Amino acid sequence: MTDGRRRGVTGCTGRALGAIAAGWLLTRAVLLVCVFGLVTVPGPDVTSDVSVIYRGWYEVLRTGVFPVDDVTWQYPPAAALAILSPSLLPFLDYTAAFFVLALLCDAVVLVLLLGAARRPGGSVRGVWVWVAGVPLLGPTAYARYDLMVTAVAVGALLAGVRRPGLMGALVAVGALVKVWPVLLLTGVARARVWWAAAVTAVVVLVAALAVPGAFGFLAHQRDRGTEVESLGALVFHVWRLVGDWEGQVLLHYGSLEFLGPYVPLVSGVALGLAAVALGWLVLWRLRAATAAGAGLGAVPGVVPDAAFTAVLLFTTTSRVISPQYLLWLVGLAAVCLLRRPARMTLPAVLVLAATAVTVLEFPLYFDEVVASRPAGVALILVRNALLVAAALTACRGLWRAVAEAGTVTNPADTDTAAAVMPAGPADSRASAR
Repeated sequence: MTDGRRRGVTGCTGRALGAIAAGWLLTRAVLLVCVFGLVTVPGPDVTSDVSVIYRGWYEVLRTGVFPVDDVTWQYPPAAALAILSPSLLPFLDYTAAFFVLALLCDAVVLVLLLGAARRPGGSVRGVWVWVAGVPLLGPTAYARYDLMVTAVAVGALLAGVRRPGLMGALVAVGALVKVWPVLLLTGVARARVWWAAAVTAVVVLVAALAVPGAFGFLAHQRDRGTEVESLGALVFHVWRLVGDWEGQVLLHYGSLEFLGPYVPLVSGVALGLAAVALGWLVLWRLRAATAAGAGLGAVPGVVPDAAFTAVLLFTTTSRVISPQYLLWLVGLAAVCLLRRPARMTLPAVLVLAATAVTVLEFPLYFDEVVASRPAGVALILVRNALLVAAALTACRGLWRAVAEAGTVTNPADTDTAAAVMPAGPADSRASAR
């Protein structure tokens, strides 16, 4: 083994693996104890989405149609796969099977991250982000299907190192389960990834056309308001706290939202901010694609870093920031920190801090948030400030990374092959072929 290869695996020693395994087993045992109700967690029952809402959708989907009459169904057609997945474990009831599958997806992500961390130039810091980040969200992590989508996204980014076709297919599947994985393509220049994503998406969408109501979710998403945990919601929280706002908080399209004066205006501003975020990403990509004549893929780690930044931007500016959205960011941050040096270290730390605050505002003190009491407003303010800070620092890191393009001596061996970490000797030969 060469000195370079030996240095590449120092971060993944037997002792480190033992600590990671122990940390994962202990924290996941706590999560299972919580979701199975052996310990009562204060606040709303986070498992009711599985036992009531998901189970209801499951019964409808089993009949061969989508639940178009339910306004809480706001997901692309392939989301049906996640909702139907507990049928893979027929010896368990629906809710228990869902939790077990969430655990299995969690374990798959861990194994994928460990495999990547053991490559030359790899780091276990990304693995620790996943081990620590998921339980920071509390039982919500296992009580939503977002963990399954995050597993697909992580798999897509890691597959892109050697299998761009598989990356594209996984991106398409993820996007047709919950839209946001399409942002994984933000930093991808290789045509094979885009073609694989496009072909897979077309195949899945054509198949979905045969099922009644496959695209009914579009109208439900369009009519969403300003959810109480979003950045824009702070306007109404503060207004209620210091003044007499005439609106109210109601269960609307499956979430608690502000309804009343100026809500459409704030929702419009949120959409405007999302448009600004999109414009910035387009500008970055144009600049990166021409920097030093090296091309977009000439910067090691650009694909996961760009994906992480894009998801951060659109999550932060969204009219809805549900607690489980933090799982997306934790998963992408974990991939970003698999390589050394990692330019997304500070944004990743800020995301972990935001995740820890999120479990306080939901479920522990959610009543305080809904009522716009000082403690609830403070939690939303801190959590959203952390997300804003993470998004801005990620943008700064991604923008500065473009300057690195001019330092790459052999652009032909970059792009997706350098997406997660610098290639070792074997990887370089594979890229050359």
